[in-house]
Amino acid sequence: MSRLFMFEKPLGMRDTLPELHEAKDKVRSSIEKEMKQWGFQFIETPALEYYETVGTASAILDQQLFKLLDQQGHTLVLRPDMTAPIARVAASKLFKDQVPLRLAYSANVYRAQQREGGRPAEFEQIGVECIGDESVSADGEMISLAISSLKKAGLEEFQLSVGHVGFVNELFVQILGTEERARELTKFLYEKNYVGYREHVKALPLSSIDSQRLLAFLELRGGPEVIGKASELIENGKGRAALDELKLLWEIIEDFGESSRIKFDLTIVSHMSYYTGILFEVYAGMVGFPIGNGGRYDKLLEKFGKSTGATGFAIRLDRLLESLGNLGEPEPVTCILFSPERRKEAYQLALHRREAGERVILQDISSVRNLDACSDTFANVVYLVGKEGVQ
Repeated sequence: MSRLFMFEKPLGMRDTLPELHEAKDKVRSSIEKEMKQWGFQFIETPALEYYETVGTASAILDQQLFKLLDQQGHTLVLRPDMTAPIARVAASKLFKDQVPLRLAYSANVYRAQQREGGRPAEFEQIGVECIGDESVSADGEMISLAISSLKKAGLEEFQLSVGHVGFVNELFVQILGTEERARELTKFLYEKNYVGYREHVKALPLSSIDSQRLLAFLELRGGPEVIGKASELIENGKGRAALDELKLLWEIIEDFGESSRIKFDLTIVSHMSYYTGILFEVYAGMVGFPIGNGGRYDKLLEKFGKSTGATGFAIRLDRLLESLGNLGEPEPVTCILFSPERRKEAYQLALHRREAGERVILQDISSVRNLDACSDTFANVVYLVGKEGVQ
């Protein structure tokens, strides 16, 4: 093992410098405010969870988990997502079966990365979970809140792609016969490997009709007309029920007035294996990955002893900031430079201005080597030096 450099960080970890931190705080605050106005309450969970509970319940691959041992020999993990920890809390302490829970969070999650991947191993998510509501109305609310939150954050150009895990699973099992074969084909979808998908389908021992059904499936993208095209590929059963849910969802999104932001993409699947129904991804300019995603996960709480429907979404703050591009100007800061004999006066002036909402730095002038740099750095500089008045 090579010796680490003094300033080297663990693989995938990043520093957040003041300008970016301030921009992130501003975006986070605007989204948190919107979520609260929609009736969601914020919650915090520990950064460390037991591997046997949250670690195994999470849909994150085992090789991406950060693991360590506590003093009792139990295996712990740094939380790889927030949905599983909130499901644990809801099942054990909050859920009473009568009223759906509306919980929100803003927290860092941790996923180990390969050296060649170049992706962060620690990043912040802000999101919501609606637990105890099995209706399509709840799915529509999640999508509408995601749109509203992004707009409040200042994002203008973005699109949501909406699919249904139940439709994909049912179609593939109908044609391929087994869950195992269906999962093998599904893998090409969440890798976005459509060339590999087509080659795999052509190599399968299927009738020409079934092969064409699987190839036509890749074209199920667009507006509400997609539902009609999809119904021609699926037989009766859960697949048709899934399409009925998508049809109702479109009507709900229209009622919210946000249908222009939505397109159906029935090829969407997720590496998050706990999704069971409607799911969606958010895309914006300048970012090659989804800046947010969400969906329905009706089976997850069963791992914690509760059986109920749930849906939610998460926004990646780092990707959202990247898509916003220009972070804007930081808030102006006043610097009060003072000499020792006017220190008390400087303290009182700073207190008065801070109470008025101004951002103020107090600085002993004897420790400043370059006064011109102060003028370049701060929006306003006040000198309290010697017997001179305030400038």
